[in-house]
Amino acid sequence: MSIQILDGKVPGRPSSSPVRQARRVWSSNPAVVLWDTMVGKKVVMAVTGIVLVGFVIAHMLGNLKIFLSAQAIDTYAGFLRTVGEPLLPYGGMLWVVRIVLLTCVALHITAAVQLTRMSRAARPHGYETKASIATTYAARAMRWSPIILFLFIVYHLLHLTGGVVGFQPGQFRDLSVYHNVVAGFSVWYVSLFYIVAMVSLCLHLDHGVWSLLQTLGWNNARTTSTFRTLSRGVALAVFVGFISVPVAVLAGWVR
Repeated sequence: MSIQILDGKVPGRPSSSPVRQARRVWSSNPAVVLWDTMVGKKVVMAVTGIVLVGFVIAHMLGNLKIFLSAQAIDTYAGFLRTVGEPLLPYGGMLWVVRIVLLTCVALHITAAVQLTRMSRAARPHGYETKASIATTYAARAMRWSPIILFLFIVYHLLHLTGGVVGFQPGQFRDLSVYHNVVAGFSVWYVSLFYIVAMVSLCLHLDHGVWSLLQTLGWNNARTTSTFRTLSRGVALAVFVGFISVPVAVLAGWVR
């Protein structure tokens, strides 16, 4: 007896569902593949961290020009808006820097949040007994310091950059940085908020600089102590440099 086969099917037998086409797992873009890994996200945090730390140091040095004279810091503010002319329009380079910084901040935060979720997903159930592991206060502060820094950045842009908050009507003067800084930091609670934010920045840098050096593989048994000192030194220098301005205004040294 013969069995007739029509179109690859045997009559009377249930047909199986067609085999689905193999799903493509790996992306053809190496950057996407790297981003999907924990190592890739840590590298992104390290690279964007270097850019942001560089900006923070440069911004601090620019602020310190206020101790030279009003003309020095006001001229510096004008330079930031005219650099790149005539190739770029007025303020063009400044906007390029802002876009780069905003991109770095967005990538830095996104990578940090996704790393936290990946770590929690890898250990869905907490330990029944958790041993006390030696850590630093700066490392523990990494949970809340980004929130304070984000709120500070928003306020700082509205305050000394836009003159939207913290000034009486007509008090803010465009490109008169010396005048605006003195007027803004003469309000004690504004200066206090600024100093608290710089404490958060100091703790964030202390742990952040150390972490990026680890991620990039630059530390070893011989350089651990040196890099610890470096990260702490950078954090303290930035802290002292930034808070020196509101402290000087409140003390009447800059007026």
